[in-house]
Amino acid sequence: MTVITLSPSGPAALFAEFDRRHPQLTRYGLVLLVLGAIAMALQVLDPRTLASGVNIWVKPAKFLVSVGVFALTTAWFMGYVRPERRGGRLMRFTAWTLIASGSFELLYISFQAAQGQESHFNLSTPFHIAMYALMGIGAVILTATTLPLAWEIVRRPAPGLQRSFVAAVAIGLVLTFVLGGWMGSYMSSQPGHAVGQVGGGVPVFGWNRLGGDLRIAHFFGIHAEQAIPLLGAAAAGLPARLRWSAILGGSAIYAALTIGVFLQAVAGRALVPA
Repeated sequence: MTVITLSPSGPAALFAEFDRRHPQLTRYGLVLLVLGAIAMALQVLDPRTLASGVNIWVKPAKFLVSVGVFALTTAWFMGYVRPERRGGRLMRFTAWTLIASGSFELLYISFQAAQGQESHFNLSTPFHIAMYALMGIGAVILTATTLPLAWEIVRRPAPGLQRSFVAAVAIGLVLTFVLGGWMGSYMSSQPGHAVGQVGGGVPVFGWNRLGGDLRIAHFFGIHAEQAIPLLGAAAAGLPARLRWSAILGGSAIYAALTIGVFLQAVAGRALVPA
């Protein structure tokens, strides 16, 4: 039995495979990646910064890329659902819920950036308080789209998939909601993502290097949906018992490490000290 049915040899073939699995999510994800690249360019063209000293377009760029990758991951995993079910009511609802909630988040983040204002942790006016609350609800809805997809993949997997790989995909999707959603909700209830001293910054990510940073555990939680299926694919050639042990044990270790990183941040300790 196969794990991944993929044979594209170039960008065009890869796009065709994504498009076959779910055209709407594929094109949505690609548009977001292009917009993310534009937001990166705006960091050079527009020197305005927030009170924290960070360029106003850093956050839109990060979120555009993040939601774009999330959409493309979902599009790819749609290929693990039986073909006749991909266009069914549940999967259509899942896809359009992802697009709607993701777009709401990104539009508000970009709108605030264009005005030189924070989108997250901005409680300066009743409007900003209400919008921040709606953003939190939108983020939960966005990550919750992993659950019906996991359900369909487990109940009605596409032909030719190893059961262990199906389990790896489902575990990754569920962990993304449980860990990513939980840690994101906790972070949004705090006065900021940093705990304790603030300073330094991990290249690209900007994570705090003097104290704790809740974004790190949230990052690992959100990306469980890529990490655990990749583990499942890597273990595909092992004997069945070892394969299952690798997937279940690896998932438990990944979850434990993510929780450990979260607790370290809550304690105000940097993961990558300056």
